[in-house]
Amino acid sequence: MNSTALPLPAWIAIGAVLAYLIGSLSFAVIVSRVFGLNDPRTYGSGNPGATNVLRSGNKAAAVLTLVFDALKGYVPVALAVASGWPAAVVAAIGLGAFIGHLWPVFFKFEGGKGVATAAGVLLGFDPALGGLVLLVWIGMAAVFRYSSLAALTASLAAPALQVWLNGPSLMTVAVAVMSALLIWRHAPNIRKLIAGQESKIGQTA
Repeated sequence: MNSTALPLPAWIAIGAVLAYLIGSLSFAVIVSRVFGLNDPRTYGSGNPGATNVLRSGNKAAAVLTLVFDALKGYVPVALAVASGWPAAVVAAIGLGAFIGHLWPVFFKFEGGKGVATAAGVLLGFDPALGGLVLLVWIGMAAVFRYSSLAALTASLAAPALQVWLNGPSLMTVAVAVMSALLIWRHAPNIRKLIAGQESKIGQTA
């Protein structure tokens, strides 16, 4: 990046906006349309994400949703890191992609909870960080079969793992913000978990 062409705040804003637009591609809805499935916002949890798409009974659609939702977080961040952009720009790009998934401009701001996209962003920030957080998610999901509980546990672990691996930094702030938003978006799931009414992974709508 030619830092003399534009000031750092301008690069941060440009990176965040472009990443937000990429994050606004709601692949749960897009993939469901391609497969001729119902809009995932109309059944199950109403969440346009891979777990809810899986409730349609179409595993291929759910896998594609998961992959593309993760890639839209990973690719912009990984490209920024590979280009040697400043940490502030990389952090803004990661947050932009994540926020785009939560509030997508192309889909009436009706987005998902951001688990797969956050995983992609974390892998882009640091593959070791993303891998460890993913292991936390997989472990909790395998044992308890609740996607929401796995996501909540991984969200709590992510900032601590970031500090442990890399020390406090701008990335730590970005990871903490994503974790806080993930937990907030899972508030209905938290209530269902407490009431024993949460759906398990693979349960059809």
